[in-house]
Amino acid sequence: MSLAFVFPGQGSQSIGMMASLAKGSPVIQATFAQASEVLGYDLWKLCQEGPELALNATECTQPAMLAAGVATYRLWRERGGTQPDMMAGHSLGEFSALVAAGSIEFRTAVALVKFRAQAMQMAVPRGQGAMAAILGLEDIDVEAACEEAAQGEVVEAVNFNAPGQVVIAGNTAAVARAIAAATARGAKRAVPLPISVPSHSSLMMPAAIRLREQLEKVPVRATQGPAVYGVEIKEHVGAESIRAGLVKQLHTPVYWAATVRTIITAGATHVFECGPGRVLTSLNRRVDKNRNLAMIALEDPKALQDALTAVGSTGRI
Repeated sequence: MSLAFVFPGQGSQSIGMMASLAKGSPVIQATFAQASEVLGYDLWKLCQEGPELALNATECTQPAMLAAGVATYRLWRERGGTQPDMMAGHSLGEFSALVAAGSIEFRTAVALVKFRAQAMQMAVPRGQGAMAAILGLEDIDVEAACEEAAQGEVVEAVNFNAPGQVVIAGNTAAVARAIAAATARGAKRAVPLPISVPSHSSLMMPAAIRLREQLEKVPVRATQGPAVYGVEIKEHVGAESIRAGLVKQLHTPVYWAATVRTIITAGATHVFECGPGRVLTSLNRRVDKNRNLAMIALEDPKALQDALTAVGSTGRI
């Protein structure tokens, strides 16, 4: 058996997230309390009570998703869960994976993602950028729709998540045109995403430059134990590799389907999603057509117990 943990990014947040897991252990709220000290506001209260508009603003979403992923991993370990053999994070989730792997201290990561979010929002002010998921269309057709829709603005395919599921990002008007173009090409659905910046598009280059400067100021260590896969779908090998990957993933596409295939090739038999919701688990099932993987999203106490049982842990909740 080989265990992989995957950490979701923006788009998995929701009001009330983590509440059921928090009932079983104080480690959840304690993790959010640590984040709140860094942020200067009550992150747990925001996640439980909203308002939704505030939670969906990237400067709040990013710390919330980081805390959620780390808190879930801490709960897993507290309950006797084994250390995974490999990890990967979708976009922001890579920070959660690196914290879990011992490369970045949690409080440092909270400050980093707060800075990252602010730099992203400064690069493209709220309302000027958008993201949307295009469903039921081949990758090449999504890219063609973006090229047709650009018309002097930016709209790009930025998340290759699974067969028939590609996310686009760019200037708001260009994204709207690309949605129409993709629909005309036969897309089954086009779903705007609750994200206030066009992540992973070339519009994020100014933010990437600022993040690179910030990363040079904080301690980063080589991963301790698990293999952590980054934006180039290769294992991080050291501190400079980690820094470079975190900068690059800000302004280049996420190849999630390829990451999942890499995890399978590396020998993973079980993949557990570590954070709120089951977005990655749903994507992973679409990628793993041969059903090589046992998958569980650790979204509630029952799922956590099922996962502990699946890997032979004696931990109880």
